[in-house]
Amino acid sequence: MIVGLLRSSREKVSSAVRGIALAMKPQVVFVLGGPGAGKGTQCARIVQNYSFTHLSAGDLLREERNRKGSEFGQLIDSFIKEGKIVPVEITIKLLRKAMEETMKADEKKFRFLIDGFPRNQDNLQGWTTVMDGKADVKFVLFFDCSNEVCIDRCLERGKSSGRTDDNRESLEKRIQTYLQSTRPIIEQYEKQGKVRTIDASRCVDEVFADVKKILDKEG
Repeated sequence: MIVGLLRSSREKVSSAVRGIALAMKPQVVFVLGGPGAGKGTQCARIVQNYSFTHLSAGDLLREERNRKGSEFGQLIDSFIKEGKIVPVEITIKLLRKAMEETMKADEKKFRFLIDGFPRNQDNLQGWTTVMDGKADVKFVLFFDCSNEVCIDRCLERGKSSGRTDDNRESLEKRIQTYLQSTRPIIEQYEKQGKVRTIDASRCVDEVFADVKKILDKEG
């Protein structure tokens, strides 16, 4: 009887530990859409209203590019200016580091919006290789917007953003990269039933109203 009680107790403790480990595994929502679709704007609103941490792959890469002494700075800069996708090893290293630092600082912060990733098949394969079993991808939040609207928004943003890629030449390259490389990733997730699509061509408040419906439903 005592042995049975001890075994039961150990099983309960083991179950509790597994529960904690599961709770601590990063819960990820990939946020995808063309340049200028409003991903950053909507992510900022989500963070204000829900317990998510926003990680922008692009922002992390730009910060690393500007960090003094970065071994990847020059490489990242050339890829961004050409509208090309930075090698996956660099992006995942920065994303993983950001998630680990966030969770280390506050164990309750394990829900992440990863904005602008994965952008191509190489990104997706790299994520699967490095993060499989280490993070749960819940779904993809897809901000669908026409190329014309995306370009107009970025050109307007470029007047004050200071971003080297907010110009028509870079934008046209980025749009082509998005259509050729990122849309197939979205379609791949759609086949798995893991895409939540939002019409992002409307005003910020209307778009966020739809975002709220999705997040409230997903829990």
